[in-house]
Amino acid sequence: MKKRVLVKFSGEALAGENGYGISTDTLKFIANEIKSLVNNDIEVGIVIGGGNIVRGITAAKDGIIKRTTGDYMGMMATVINSVAMQEAIERLGINVRVQSAIEIKQICETFIVRRAQRHLEKGRVVIFAAGTGNPFFTTDTAATLRAIEINAQMIIKATKVDGVYDKDPKKYSDAKKLDILNYDEALQDNIQVMDNTAIALAKDNKLSIIVCDMFTKGNLLSIIKDEDYSKCSIVKN
Repeated sequence: MKKRVLVKFSGEALAGENGYGISTDTLKFIANEIKSLVNNDIEVGIVIGGGNIVRGITAAKDGIIKRTTGDYMGMMATVINSVAMQEAIERLGINVRVQSAIEIKQICETFIVRRAQRHLEKGRVVIFAAGTGNPFFTTDTAATLRAIEINAQMIIKATKVDGVYDKDPKKYSDAKKLDILNYDEALQDNIQVMDNTAIALAKDNKLSIIVCDMFTKGNLLSIIKDEDYSKCSIVKN
């Protein structure tokens, strides 16, 4: 039986050292990591955030832009990132489809779960854009929802750190890595694996969440194919 996974990347990660926009070096790195998964017969879905371009909650913070409008702006940012990622992966000879939760026919397909599943069965990478299509829901929640809809065996949150810590390891030298957590532990305010809605959804559907460093070459393949969890953290039942 083939393995099917959903990988969630943050939009900020695409910005590289600039902190904004899209780093083509980062795109190349991620594209090669995804290619290694496909070459090992792994079916891959992807969700990318939009924080490198605009975050809805930030756009709406001073009240000039409504929160709902800000969130739709954020959804469009994820479409931009998804199309960029599609281009980077296709340059390596891998077939990719972008499916958006909001209709943008000139750019990508509209999300249809059966079509997404068929693409995956045919070995195509599917990038799910525009979140859930609804304001007030994060791309973490969208990633968990799509993972469940496509019957993924796990969701991998690829970040800038090698797992989950009891506090920010970049700010606190005594931060402790948490290798294994249950869903209730992941819901604690200081942990911040994903937003609470995403974790609750994962818990209800017994979907494992793996948090790992996206910038460690070969890490994704090692986790999925070899089930090597030494360089990550796992949230499970």
